[in-house]
Amino acid sequence: MSRSGRGEKGTWIQLLILKILYETPSHGYALIEKVNSLQSGRRPIKPGSLYTILRRMEKEGLLESNWDDKNSRLNRRVYNLSEAGVHRLKDGRKMVKNQLIILKDIQEFYDEYFNEPEVEKQE
Repeated sequence: MSRSGRGEKGTWIQLLILKILYETPSHGYALIEKVNSLQSGRRPIKPGSLYTILRRMEKEGLLESNWDDKNSRLNRRVYNLSEAGVHRLKDGRKMVKNQLIILKDIQEFYDEYFNEPEVEKQE
């Protein structure tokens, strides 16, 4: 691993960004909203963090960006996937499958040893 929490296939946040941009090119603020929505409010990403990640991903050749000054009063940088980004997104599938196996194992452990009885609904 090159950095804490980063494997050769990238990080979860990178996969989220790649997924979003695969579906549609976006500017930074829209990416923040979509990432935070996909994470259901858990560990919301801050603008400074997102832009650092985007710059790193662009430097790694995973993203491309252009200034969009036609669709807004503000000049905004719009990000989209490069060919390398599409390949990284496809490679991320193995990472996701492996994580699901681990999570399933942990869930089974909790179900076996810490399963709490369901609370009955009162009518």
